[in-house]
This record gives sequence, structure tokens and C-alpha cells, in this order.
Amino acid sequence: MAYSTTNNTPQKDIKYLNKDFNTLRDQLIEYTQTYYPQTFNDFSEGSPGMMFLEMAAYVGDVLSYYTDTQLQETFLLLSQEKKNLFNLAYSLGYRPKVTKASSTLLEVFQLLPAKTDNNYTPDYDYALTMGEGSSFSSTQGGISFVTEQLIDFNISSSSDPTDTSVYQIDGDGNPQYYLLKKNIKVISAVRKTTTFSVGIAEKFLKLNLNDNNIINIEKIEDSNGNIYTEVDYLAQDTVFSDQINNKANDSILYNDKQSSPYLMKIKKVPRRFTSRFTSNTNLEIQFGAGTLSNNDETIIPNPTNIGLGINDGRNELDRAYDPSNFLFTGTYGKAPSNTTLTVTYLIGGGISSNVASNTITKPETIFTVTKPNLNTNTRSFIIASIASNNPQAATGGGDAESIEEIRFNSMANFAAQKRIVTKDDYILRTLSMPSKFGNVAKAFITQDDQLNPLNTEDNLRIPNPLALNLYTLGYDINKNLSTLSNTTKTNLATYLEQYRMLTDAINIKDAFVVNISVNFKIRVSPGFNNQEVLLNCIQEVQNFFNIDKWQIGQPIIKSEIINIIIGVIGVQSVQDITYNNESGESLGYSKYKYDLQSATIDDVIFPSLDPCIFEVKYPNTDIKGQIIT
Repeated sequence: MAYSTTNNTPQKDIKYLNKDFNTLRDQLIEYTQTYYPQTFNDFSEGSPGMMFLEMAAYVGDVLSYYTDTQLQETFLLLSQEKKNLFNLAYSLGYRPKVTKASSTLLEVFQLLPAKTDNNYTPDYDYALTMGEGSSFSSTQGGISFVTEQLIDFNISSSSDPTDTSVYQIDGDGNPQYYLLKKNIKVISAVRKTTTFSVGIAEKFLKLNLNDNNIINIEKIEDSNGNIYTEVDYLAQDTVFSDQINNKANDSILYNDKQSSPYLMKIKKVPRRFTSRFTSNTNLEIQFGAGTLSNNDETIIPNPTNIGLGINDGRNELDRAYDPSNFLFTGTYGKAPSNTTLTVTYLIGGGISSNVASNTITKPETIFTVTKPNLNTNTRSFIIASIASNNPQAATGGGDAESIEEIRFNSMANFAAQKRIVTKDDYILRTLSMPSKFGNVAKAFITQDDQLNPLNTEDNLRIPNPLALNLYTLGYDINKNLSTLSNTTKTNLATYLEQYRMLTDAINIKDAFVVNISVNFKIRVSPGFNNQEVLLNCIQEVQNFFNIDKWQIGQPIIKSEIINIIIGVIGVQSVQDITYNNESGESLGYSKYKYDLQSATIDDVIFPSLDPCIFEVKYPNTDIKGQIIT
């Protein structure tokens, strides 16, 4: 037995690995037998001494359980309490869902009178503009659906086309009314409002919104008409905003209003808030700490405040600056005071929101805007003509995320952060730009290069580590590939600026389009209708060359097309397939020519080194088949 060096107390052998009741009880018995053999030796179940030993083991077991549980709840992989999972998810940048709204594409219709002149063209003075939040109802369960974007029948672009057809003719056979149709995304939701009275300014004010199946907050407005904008974090002081692409907003980019109906701008938001769920039925809203005398939107960069802090005494010498917010202050936006806040939010979703097709046919709350000084009766008739239908079922609705779903979604979200680092990040972020700012259909990113000054004669090129080339293409009104307008490129540059690495320079360029045609010959098995088999083959090849399935830099593998044709019922064999380059701007084709024969290696047609994409522009005429006997 060892003795302590500081006193004559012997050092006892104590084990710290016992955590449950039985091992604690056995350790206490062993400890008593070892160090107090003469004091207590009655270890029977009915002994009073055993009662105290077992009570001590019981307390130790309970304390050990809570210690383990508290430690477990601090780890995302082990936590079981939903409240703790919410906190851990937000710390990783993931927002848990307490409900999942279904969505679908909705066809919205309106009638348009014809101009009573010799041309009988649609009178777009009566074209309606339905604001964000217009609602429609389903005949299946009365589920309400709301729009997520503006419905403007005045605009028709590749990203937001307006289909026009003759609806009614007069006695002389002239158009009397036209039918306009737009496709718009809707989600299953009901709009609700609630108010909060706020007194004197309170730093980091928190308000609790209690309701079931909250989807998100649409808007917060105070009694003075000031709008508070939701941001990901309170230090974020800018958001994207849209401006109608008209001559007043930009006299140059206005020429591209058909392809890019809106201009993307960066807007500073001194009044902002964040929101986070603390439970399935409570959404916590938090504002900043700024007051009227101390806000962060009036700071102007000058040598007296950059790096040395703001005049209120805060030191900035040890701060790591965010390039988008280098004049950092502690206000995190203005805090509301002496006002009434009106919160508009959406609720809904759930399994029941998955409704069948052709059921969302009841327009409800429609917000319409038309030009002034129109015929009142005609205007009322046009508004009453609004109709809707969903050709596809609404899907995606579900209940709140389970504990395991929150856990795994949080871990996945942590790896997929918003900033752009890899090539795939650039492509995905480019394609995710909202379509109202311009339609980017194809994107390809590569390292910029330049001629090697030591080998200019051989045209050898070396990578330029300081720049990237982003090759893009869009769709025209007929969904054929086309180059992006200057407005769309400007919007894209603004969009990527908020995510790119500070050291990345991006050159937005046009990819090349190579138009091709396909001719094939087949032999049909006996007993099959020749024309039916041929039409099925042409349809399969058209589906193969559907431009939605093709990307920049993708080669044509001839064997894949042969297998597709042979897979058509009734085809006995494929006798021949030829590919031709179609060019000529007068015929609507691309101006670029490409030697398909020289680019073919082992029955694979490779694209050029300069990023290009193969396109069958007119599939109804450029894909031809022939039956041989």
C-alpha cells in the first residue's frame, strides 16, 4: 500500500471505468472489503449497510447516465433530442424542414381581345400582370397553391415564354379573342399574417412565431412601411434584387429585354432578420442591434475607419475582413422600435398536398395590374377569363423531417457550401441563376490558357493560373441553342461575384454550336408495318438528340445510336448511318463548320478543343430514315 507524499494518508486504489449500477455496486463492495474489513462485513441483501452502498451505486448510475447523455447530445451523429439537432443543424448551415410543400407547373390562361384594325393582332394593352403570391385551389381536398414568381403576360422570352393562339373568331372568320398561356411554378401553401407590437429598441430582438407547418416567412413590414429582409446571417448586409429591364433602368441593356426581362442588382438591406426553428411549431425571428444613431448603412470608406475601427471606439486591427463587408460593425442591421411589425408567412405542405393532375383549376386570390384608361367592361371580362390547370400531379409534399433525416441532411449540407471552389461548383451555380435574369442552358468551365512565348511558331499553349473561361449558351424562343445576350452575361457576372473566390478571374465566353443531321437505313422484319417502324426509329433518334440531354464537350458515340435503333420493335438490322455537318446562317444553322470525319476516332465523334456542343437544330427534317429491302 502506497502513502501520499504530502501526508500519511494511504493512496487507495480507485477505478474510474465503472458507470452502470451493477459495476458500481460490485466496486463499492470490493472497496469496503479491501479497506474496511473490520468495520463492515455484512454484505447480505437485507443489511442496512448494503442499502447505503446500493443507494450510492444508484446515484452514480444516474449521474453517469446524464453525463453521457449530455455529452452525446453535443455530437450530430449521436444526438437524439430534436431541439439539440435543430441547434447542431443550424451551426452547420442547414435549415431543418418542419413541413415539405408539394410543387408543380401550373398552366395559367387569359383571354386577350384582338385589335379591330386590318391586322387583327392581339391587343397587349389588356395583358395582365399577376403578382407573386397569387393563389389557386385544387378540387382535390381544397388544397391551396401559391405562385413563387411574377406572372407577366406582357413578357415572352426563352426562359418565360407566352404561348399565343386564336381562341374565338367573328362571323367573318377574323380573330376576336386570343388565348395566352404561361407555365408557372406553384407550391402548396396558405398565406397568413400576424402582428407584433415592439416598444423601445432592443438589441437582437427575438420574436416567436407559433403555428403548425410553417414553410417560410415572405415579408416583415413595420407600421411605417419599412421592409425587413430575411438573410442567412445577420452580418449579411446585401441581397440580390431585380429591376424590370426597361429603358429607364438601363438604356443599353434594355435592347435585350426579351431574353433577360429583369436586371440583377445588389441591394443593401440595413433592415434585416434571420429565422430559425426551435421546434416543429415555433419559428424564432431575430433582428440586429442597430439603432437610429448607430447603423451600418451610412458608413463611407475612408482612411480613418478602414482597419482602425469605427469612431465609436471599436478596434478593427485584429479582424479578418470579408471582402463584401470590410466595414464591419456590430450592429448587424437595424432593430425595430416603437412600431407594429406585420409578418406574412406561408404554411402548408404535408402528404395531403400531393394532388392529382388536372385538379388545380380554381383561381382564388389574383393580383392583377393592367394599363390605365382601358375599357372597363373589356377589362372586367379579361380578368374574369383567368383560368388554370396542372397537366402534371403536384408532388414532393411531406411531413417534418425525422431525426435521422435532419442528421444526414446536415452532414450533406456542410460539404456543399455556397462558395465556388471546384469546376462543378461553377457549373451548378451558373445554371442555378434565376431564369428571370436570363436563361443559361449550358455551361462549361476550363482553365484559361495563352500562347507560350517560347513556342509561338508551334502554337503551344500554357495554362493561365489567374483566370478561368466560363463557356455558356442559352435557348432562343424555339428552344434552339443561342449565345447569351449582354444583359444575361452582365446578370451572370453579378450573380457569380457573390460566390467566387477572390483570386478567381472569370471570362464569360460563348461556346460553339455544331449543327448536325443524321441519316440512317434500316431493314424491317417481316410482318411489321414499314412506316410505323420507321417513325418509331426516327422518334427514338430525336429523343436521343434532345438538346436537354446534351452538354458542352460531349462526344457522339455511334454505337449508342445503333443500339437505340436496333432496340425498336420490328427492326431487323441497321444497314448504314451517316452524320453530316449543317451550316449556313441563312438557313438558321450555326455559322461554324466542323469536319466530322476527321474528328471520328473508333466510331466516336469527338468535339473540338474549343468547347463546342453538337445540336440537331431541326429534328423533324435533319433526322431522316430509309427502309431498304
